[in-house]
Amino acid sequence: MPFAAATADQRFVLDHIAGIGDLAAADRFAAASPDVIDAVLDGIGQLAMGEWAPLNREGDTVGAKWTERGVVMPEGFVRAYKAYVEGGWGTIGVPEAWGGQGLPFVIQAAVLDTLGGANLSLALAPTLTVGAIEALTHHGSAEQQSAYLPHLATGAWTGTMNLTEPQAGSDVGALKTKATPRGDGTYSITGTKIFISFGDHDMAENIVHLVLARTPDAPAGTKGISLFLVPKYRLDADGRPAAFNDIRVVSIEHKMGLHGSPTCVLSFGDNGECIGELIGPELGGMRAMFTMMNNARLNVGLQGVQVAEAATQAAVAYARERIQGYRAGKPAAIIEHPDVRRMLMRMKAQTQAARALVYYAASQVDRAALGDDAAGERLELVTPLAKAHGTDLGNEVASLGVQVHGGMGYIEETGVAQYFRDARITPIYEGTNGIQAADLVGRKLSMDNGGVFARLVADMRAEARDAHLIQLVDACERVARHLLAAESDDRLAGSYPFLTMLSVAVCGWLMERQGRIAADSEGDPDFLAMKRATAQFYVAQIVPEALGLEAAACAPAAMLYAIDPPAFAA
Repeated sequence: MPFAAATADQRFVLDHIAGIGDLAAADRFAAASPDVIDAVLDGIGQLAMGEWAPLNREGDTVGAKWTERGVVMPEGFVRAYKAYVEGGWGTIGVPEAWGGQGLPFVIQAAVLDTLGGANLSLALAPTLTVGAIEALTHHGSAEQQSAYLPHLATGAWTGTMNLTEPQAGSDVGALKTKATPRGDGTYSITGTKIFISFGDHDMAENIVHLVLARTPDAPAGTKGISLFLVPKYRLDADGRPAAFNDIRVVSIEHKMGLHGSPTCVLSFGDNGECIGELIGPELGGMRAMFTMMNNARLNVGLQGVQVAEAATQAAVAYARERIQGYRAGKPAAIIEHPDVRRMLMRMKAQTQAARALVYYAASQVDRAALGDDAAGERLELVTPLAKAHGTDLGNEVASLGVQVHGGMGYIEETGVAQYFRDARITPIYEGTNGIQAADLVGRKLSMDNGGVFARLVADMRAEARDAHLIQLVDACERVARHLLAAESDDRLAGSYPFLTMLSVAVCGWLMERQGRIAADSEGDPDFLAMKRATAQFYVAQIVPEALGLEAAACAPAAMLYAIDPPAFAA
């Protein structure tokens, strides 16, 4: 089905939520001039609409295939990815020292937003590469950076993160993959990793695996973990991919969705010939891992925006065309019926709210890079919100998209069920949303003795005008005080309702701001009217819903443990 890049909304959010003009005033981001931003948004829109979106259905129905030679992608994916590489789209946010354009991270987020809306499966490849670039930029040696970053920047080589093992999912400290010194500064890597997105494919010249493993005599748990650079093909003296590095694709998973994104089981060193290099210091793997994970969590939150945008566009198109029932005595398109209007307005509002939240978080990355310590703290606080709430909204909107289509939404040929299936993994990977909530109340809420949270509340309270929004900000503050004083189990029991409350408060703050600005702006009248309407809908209907979560957020954990485990099967 047709997909259109959400360029107008992206530009509005970049201007008024991300503050792209302020970022461009810094020497580091001086290249982010208005004409450059327009060219980036328009150009990536053309690629997405012309080459990526038409392959979305093929990715779902044909999918990636395992062979003895490795994973083979649908033929169209190879061509579309090559066009991405040749267009230089991977270089947007990469430092100029490594062949990048040095533009702000939030512009890179906008590029991925468009690509993922067009084809969520294919967009996972560059999304993962962004995380690998981030890890090497912060933790790699000068030699590793010069050998790998220029190729990762263009996308000619792709990157992966290898954390999970059969016995070690969220409990990273339980991993068993081994890294044994070879006496020349390199390590022999042996072990198995599972759930590795784009762990193998035939779209790029090389795949750069970042692998968590244990060195000999390393302490148990997370303290004993190191990070290693393990390419699919080792480099020759000229820095080109050469000898195969003994990494075998055991299988790819048969999944509910994202069929065009191969999720691999990888076996390292079956023949004892898998060689890796240490990234950063030995036993420093967790620090490097969180560099990758925090970047990935924002980009997964962005996937919620992507799927919500695509599902909303499909639902609006169908609702305008589908004639059923009557209004004023005449046959009417279903978009004329109040309940369909309710669903469409909710889809539009939640999609725009998710985009504002994730772009806001991404802009804090850029401000922190400019030396703003407060932005770095704000980023830590809002990252679990962006990841968890962004993906929750992607799932909600995709489900509503099926509902708008009625019975036809349940038929695979219409394509909207794919959005629902594709979206369902996003609250699970890169740290489940429950883990994000636990991180929020266990670590982020108490930063600077609660000062980081207090400053966010102060910013929201200073700008909020709607009574419901003010009440929600006040409620978040009350719940935060309660949770900070609570026992661990009680804090965790209320963590998810609190995360949702705080996310809606932040989204309401950002949506209300957009509505005010749209009311005083000139431009496309339809876009500005929709922006005002979605902002009003959000603060009038979605914000009050979150007020009802206060009781759950403050409820003690004892209620959850009122019965023994066997009783759950009763």
